[in-house]
Amino acid sequence: MGFFQDALVRFNRVVMSYAGDSVFMQAAVSAAANVIVADGDTDDEEIEAALVSMRANPILQKSYDTLTLEQALFEALARAELRAGRLENSQHVAAIADRPLEQRQHVFLIAADVADKGGITESEHAVLDELARALDVDKAALLV
Repeated sequence: MGFFQDALVRFNRVVMSYAGDSVFMQAAVSAAANVIVADGDTDDEEIEAALVSMRANPILQKSYDTLTLEQALFEALARAELRAGRLENSQHVAAIADRPLEQRQHVFLIAADVADKGGITESEHAVLDELARALDVDKAALLV
């Protein structure tokens, strides 16, 4: 097999390994949901910001349609109404802690885009701190 053909086969394997990556999707919607409920108010603008950010992510964009992402986000939001649900959402986020830095940063940035709607409140900063620790990313550098 030639170099080009071998590279193409490896690239296709990588793409296929991310197609339908439900662990990554659950991490993204869970992080967004915990930020959305952080200030006690489920804001439509924050929900829309989460969906826009998720649709902009190449892994999620290629794997899931908007309806599927929206449904998963609303399930995560329903969980986030209770402490046990927020903990479950946090566990979904922590499930990608061993992933490449770029993926962990994407999940954090989806949550940060949500928090940034109307300005990041103190309670949203607290959730972003938790997410940054769980994902092992540099919050300050990513919020610049």
